[in-house]
Amino acid sequence: MSTTPYSPAQLRALIEAFENPMVVLKERSLWLVNEAYLRMLGLPRGEVEGESALRFISPHERSLLGASLQALLEGAPPPTGSVRHLVPASGGRMLKMAIQPQEVALEDGSKGWLLNLIPLTELMPLLNMAERLMERSARLVTARSEQAVRQVTLEMLASAGFLARFLSRDGECLGPSGERPLPEDGPRVKEALSQGHPVFGALGPGTSFHVYVPLGEALQEVLWVGGSELALTHGSVLMLFAKMVGAALSEARLQAESARGKWEMEALAEVARFVARVEPPSASAFLERLQGLLSADAVLLHVREEEGAPPVPKACVGLKAGDPSRDMVRLGRVLSEAVLGGEPGVLSGEAEGQALREASGGKLGSGAAVRLTRGGAVYGTLQVLRGPERPFQREDLRLLGTVAELLVTLLEQHRLRAESARQLSETRLLLDLARTTSAVLDTASILDLAADFLVRLLGVSNCAILLYDDQAKMLRGAAASSTHRDFFREVTLPLTSDDVAARAARERRSIAVEDVEKAAGEGIPAFVQTLGEKALLALPLTSRDELIGVVLVDDTRGPRVFGPSLIELAEATCGQLSMAIANARLYESLWASYAELAATRAEMVKRERLAALGELSAIVAHEVRNPLGVIFNAVASLRRLVPLQGDASMLLDILAEESDRLNRMVADLLDYTRPREPILHPEHLDRVIQDALDAARLQGGPGGQTVSVQMDVEPALPPVPMDRRLIRQALINIIVNAIQAMPHGGVVRVNARREPHAGRESLRIDVTDQGMGIPAELLHRVFEPFFTTKAQGTGLGLAVVKRILEEHRGEIAVEGTQGQGTTFTLRLPFQPPTLP
Repeated sequence: MSTTPYSPAQLRALIEAFENPMVVLKERSLWLVNEAYLRMLGLPRGEVEGESALRFISPHERSLLGASLQALLEGAPPPTGSVRHLVPASGGRMLKMAIQPQEVALEDGSKGWLLNLIPLTELMPLLNMAERLMERSARLVTARSEQAVRQVTLEMLASAGFLARFLSRDGECLGPSGERPLPEDGPRVKEALSQGHPVFGALGPGTSFHVYVPLGEALQEVLWVGGSELALTHGSVLMLFAKMVGAALSEARLQAESARGKWEMEALAEVARFVARVEPPSASAFLERLQGLLSADAVLLHVREEEGAPPVPKACVGLKAGDPSRDMVRLGRVLSEAVLGGEPGVLSGEAEGQALREASGGKLGSGAAVRLTRGGAVYGTLQVLRGPERPFQREDLRLLGTVAELLVTLLEQHRLRAESARQLSETRLLLDLARTTSAVLDTASILDLAADFLVRLLGVSNCAILLYDDQAKMLRGAAASSTHRDFFREVTLPLTSDDVAARAARERRSIAVEDVEKAAGEGIPAFVQTLGEKALLALPLTSRDELIGVVLVDDTRGPRVFGPSLIELAEATCGQLSMAIANARLYESLWASYAELAATRAEMVKRERLAALGELSAIVAHEVRNPLGVIFNAVASLRRLVPLQGDASMLLDILAEESDRLNRMVADLLDYTRPREPILHPEHLDRVIQDALDAARLQGGPGGQTVSVQMDVEPALPPVPMDRRLIRQALINIIVNAIQAMPHGGVVRVNARREPHAGRESLRIDVTDQGMGIPAELLHRVFEPFFTTKAQGTGLGLAVVKRILEEHRGEIAVEGTQGQGTTFTLRLPFQPPTLP
């Protein structure tokens, strides 16, 4: 360094004395330049002096010179010897110059740098390197893959005495031995790619040059070249070589993409044919085909069952050990969040690979995932997984996205087929219900069938049908599915209660309780806890705006969302059921009317017959009793006038006995046909029965003395409304028959007690004998007029009894087995009947 301070005039005189270009730097500017430098640039002095020192330097060397200049300004020692650089000249030329720097002191106390630029003409080494690279460039043409092109490139540069590696914008892409990138690599790579020319760099004095050469416009990579033989003059040769390498890489990439595209088209065509079968394959079969296509170790499919719900495992292949469902959940979480969060497809990074290895025990370590969409909404995720040593590429992710669209089509086919099958099944069930309800006209039978049908149709656990009692304002259990049929028949709900069934009936709308535990106390029926119900759906039954009842269905398996389609189907079914119930009730009402009409007609015929029989009986009685009176008088007179002995006395006795029997027959006939109306008074039954027993013993003939009678009347039996005379006559007729049925003796038991019968409190009287009984084929005829099995009976006794019971709005029945006795059962209502 010159210690003598220089003035500007002295420095200008100094540099003008030289014929080669010279400049003086102060700070980072061209302070002074000589005429030789101006001639080389072809510019006037005013456009040069004062400008940045880096303006007139080759663009790809600016980074290197800028770093060197900054080091000099900061006090670093100057380089020993000259430094070669490319300097722009007039006409767009680039001159190769050797620059020799020397520090000078300035009179203002600062320092500057005197740069001597010496033109270089030694091009032979550069030509030799270019020739060596060009001779070996034919190997680039024969390389068929990117990996082969890179390997050939590294070998060619190594044979020329250089180190080399490939770098990308984000850092090192490929290298010969996996070296870590230099600290300055990132900025230099970006600069080389953005400027499109080589960028030199060096770490400091004594360090060899290295250069970053871009590989072409379409490739986001640079070729890093370094070594002791590298010089700034090699930039143009390396740039040409890099373009050849870039072209070879582009060609290899195009060939690879073309081959992969052809393979992808063939693979997609194969998958499409697989999906387009007449019988679509299952989701698992599709995943197996995808596993082979991408050489995956495992494939996972997660699908959303409902909108807004998280995807759940649907199918998988490749997970055989342990619990596949649990493994699907754990492995599916690794990539699903990124896919569902907005990315249409993702490849596993370092963090995801580590998570996959932990979740699979080291078997899996790389993955790719895409989301499934249907109608613009996210439908699920499809994931393929491999071992850590086989990562997926972007091309695999693109193919997976295309295959995912075919998978969505397949799943949609399965959904549509399942929906069609479900609708067909529902239609058949509805048709079966329509056929059944139209063929069955009994309300109870219709309700039981409908309850079982709704369980199958709606896929619920139980179904109960409650009918509305308009008089009591109550919902009463009428039918239920088979599991709780007896239980629901006893259920009653006031229409004014807060129960969900009563609310559905009042508001005439369906009400769903999807989670019984969360809705506790909000209109939940008391029997819900008993039956273990977790979800409820109440549906009203109406016909022509008239409330018929409520259908209540439940699910005991867990909380359940009753969707709009299910509720709509249930409401349609309930509408059909309401119509069937209304029709059955109309039929039952019509049938009851016909039955009532038939009963009225039979009663009228019976009354007419009785009236005719009564009139005939009156005539017969009048015509028969007059001769009978004469006969009775004649027999009495003969007994007084003629002493009767032997056959005469016997014949006279026969005449008197037959006349008396004929007289009783006329009396019974008049008794049966005589119209009468019972006069009801509350009577103590034990007294009536005792009077009847005493009279029956006298009328029973000789057999009455050998027969014992046992009477058992319920204690504290209230008085019974009856016509004492008629009921006494009915009991006498029955007890006399019982005595006469036991000519050799026996026991007649008379029992009386209260019992509910036909919805009302009734008095029951049983008269049981130990006789020979009545043949089974004759039991139904014992109450017919004039039917008798006795040699001397009139056949009117039991007919009279039946008529007396009917006049009291009671009834009589007979039971017995031939050889084991007979029991007659009389029933009288405790409340006075309403007589016609």
